[in-house]
Amino acid sequence: MTDTLRLTWDAPATQWEEATPLGNGRIGAMSFGGSDGRYQLNDSTIWSGTPDGPARALQNVRAKGAGPERLAAVREALRAGDVRIAEDLLMAFEGPYSQEFLPLADLHVRVHEADEDADLSAPCRVLDLDSATLTETLRTPNGDVIRRSWISAPAQVLIIELTSTVEFAATIELSTPLRGRIVDAHDAHDALVLDVQTPIDGAPLHEDSVDPLRYTDDDTEFDAYAAVAVSLDSDGEVRRTGDHLIVRHARRLLIALSTSSRAGSWWADADGDWRTASREAIRDRARARAETAAQRDVSALFAEHVADRRRITRARFAIGSRREGEWSVDRDVLHGSDPLLRATVAAEFGMYLLASSSRAGSPAANLQGIWNDQLQPAWSSNYTININTEMNYWAAPMLLDPDALEPLLSLVELLARTGTDTARELYGTRGWVAHHNSDVWGWSLPVGDGHGAASWAIWMMGGVWLTHNLWDAYEFGGDTELLRARIWPLMRGAVEFCLDWLVPGADGHLHASPSTAPENSYVAADGRPTPLGLTATSDLSLIGALFERALVAIDALGLDDAIEAEVREALAALAPLQVGSDGRLLEWSAEVEEHEPLHRHLSPVVGLFPLDLVTPERTPELFDASVRLIDARGPGAMGWSWAWKVALRARARQGEIAASLLEEALTPFDGDATRHGPVDGSEWGGLLPNLFSTHPPFQIDGNLGFPAAIAEMLVQSHGGTVRLLPALPLSWDHGDVQGMAVRPGLVLDIAWVGGRVTSGILRNPGDRDRHVTVSDGDRVAEILVPAGGQVDLARHGFGSVEADEAESRAR
Repeated sequence: MTDTLRLTWDAPATQWEEATPLGNGRIGAMSFGGSDGRYQLNDSTIWSGTPDGPARALQNVRAKGAGPERLAAVREALRAGDVRIAEDLLMAFEGPYSQEFLPLADLHVRVHEADEDADLSAPCRVLDLDSATLTETLRTPNGDVIRRSWISAPAQVLIIELTSTVEFAATIELSTPLRGRIVDAHDAHDALVLDVQTPIDGAPLHEDSVDPLRYTDDDTEFDAYAAVAVSLDSDGEVRRTGDHLIVRHARRLLIALSTSSRAGSWWADADGDWRTASREAIRDRARARAETAAQRDVSALFAEHVADRRRITRARFAIGSRREGEWSVDRDVLHGSDPLLRATVAAEFGMYLLASSSRAGSPAANLQGIWNDQLQPAWSSNYTININTEMNYWAAPMLLDPDALEPLLSLVELLARTGTDTARELYGTRGWVAHHNSDVWGWSLPVGDGHGAASWAIWMMGGVWLTHNLWDAYEFGGDTELLRARIWPLMRGAVEFCLDWLVPGADGHLHASPSTAPENSYVAADGRPTPLGLTATSDLSLIGALFERALVAIDALGLDDAIEAEVREALAALAPLQVGSDGRLLEWSAEVEEHEPLHRHLSPVVGLFPLDLVTPERTPELFDASVRLIDARGPGAMGWSWAWKVALRARARQGEIAASLLEEALTPFDGDATRHGPVDGSEWGGLLPNLFSTHPPFQIDGNLGFPAAIAEMLVQSHGGTVRLLPALPLSWDHGDVQGMAVRPGLVLDIAWVGGRVTSGILRNPGDRDRHVTVSDGDRVAEILVPAGGQVDLARHGFGSVEADEAESRAR
């Protein structure tokens, strides 16, 4: 496959941050390579906790005194200016903590010479991003052993294929860092089955007074069980010795591994028979997948996998001279001199990771995607929904097949179910609410356990922000039936919550109370920082954009909905965004002293990106004020903050600054990758040896945010116009992008040279005609793209030499 983008590492990994990620949305593996062949394994459904955890926590919080009556007392304290009393009162609303995403198992496939126990050398790992395949050549004195590894979504298995012209031997071992044991596999000599018990509670690192992991007790009926199954097919001799499989005198070996869990059954069908399913049934599901795959023709398995990967990863980036070929991660990417190659790799690797960690039928990509080897991962490797989960999915509707976004839609549907009870019981509102953290069980409460800072624990806009991701899916995809059946009900519930959450202020406008700007504070009258007392600009932006989009949805669906009148009235009364005396957009509804002027969160300018509430055409004063605020926040900090800043600069049409920030973000991190750096941004991150973006430690949101930010530099389609090359840096002199979705429901291919469009095609995969305005800064055209058809942009003067000459003669 010579037309693919391939990343290479010159040696096996010696630590997790050097290993290569593989995944199919459900099964994740970090491959270390080398003769030991370690694969650290994850399953996206393996979390601590139980399905009834959120409901039980809500009952406990209510029992502590949280509820509408206490909310009224909080609001009264805030009206009186008593922020410290309000902070104390709010502690009762905090549940304990969301649960943790956990490692599942380790697979070792140790390869050695047929008649000796000597390890083989493995000088290079090659990851093909297009086929999602890792290839290694293991050297022996007599010949080479080729090892290919991939994780198939259609077959739901990890496949490891070893082939050679000479005989080799292998030892296969399976283990778990959780509680587990190898069980009998029906006396099969060519299979291993690992039983695993997962914890029913997992405490985050900052809760050091709680047991890190707690396994089942009498308080739960949930059997937290999982299984890992391995099956082999080989032309050699295979025998089982204890907990190992031994293969001798083989020239061909196919290893298939699959996983299954009770949590996975619950996720797939919460109303089904997951409670009563036996362990044997769960075990058999994993075993059947592995056995079936091991007996299939490997070329058919591989072809099926490649076709699936090419379907889900729709877009292709080539910023600079070329995309295809082998690129050394260390020499060409981390320490190379070509920023165009780095930009291409950042976009392509980010899409690869999202396609590998988010697929229909599995939970959404978390803080580490689906890759984690820690029993207490940083920030529980959960869903942090005040920016990180949203950033994970910015690129999905633009660059990937809808299959990649489905897990987020399913997560929001789960949050709406649990969040309906939370909204009613805690706040006395209609609709549904979610806060700062969530998990696979749909945690919608505030976290903090009564001692979490209100700046991050008391934030009621998590669900509102997530609905904007779903709106993007509708706008980019143009699927009205998806809007009607699944997205609008979620939006409507979020709208109901916001309508009931807003309260009239002394200025006659509607405000949010209590309100916080995610993780930030200002200096209160007593000289100490507080997050409370003023309405955060981000709340107003998220709510205002939700109301506007709700009205668009009602019109698009032709609904006669009584909520429309409520929304129009509230939108007209919503407090306006404020600009300070220095021309900056204010973070709160009054000009106050900032506690952290360089704060890493950019929540005040959420209206600029990812929303389209603020644009130079629609709101020029707010646009200029937003840019001034971004200027004041300074350059990068950690991966996710960099990605957001690049996207914001792209929306501001500042290509040179965007490119400079991207270069900062793509520099190698030379510190301790396992150390938890301070969250205040005083220590910057960068890229790890395997190209993971680090805080430190590793968080995947930076990696997944880069493709979206780079795409915004090249094409923007908000505000009713498709803008070509709106933030193109001078150094990005030429390139092309294929398969990028643009609003409303179209797909664009575009190429450029010398900073000008040279060719472009707009395709319409939908079943109705689309009208769109296209601009490249010099010209504007109104274009009709027929259903199922396409339009060459040269016909409208984009990239057409003849059109340029005619325009010149006309002048």
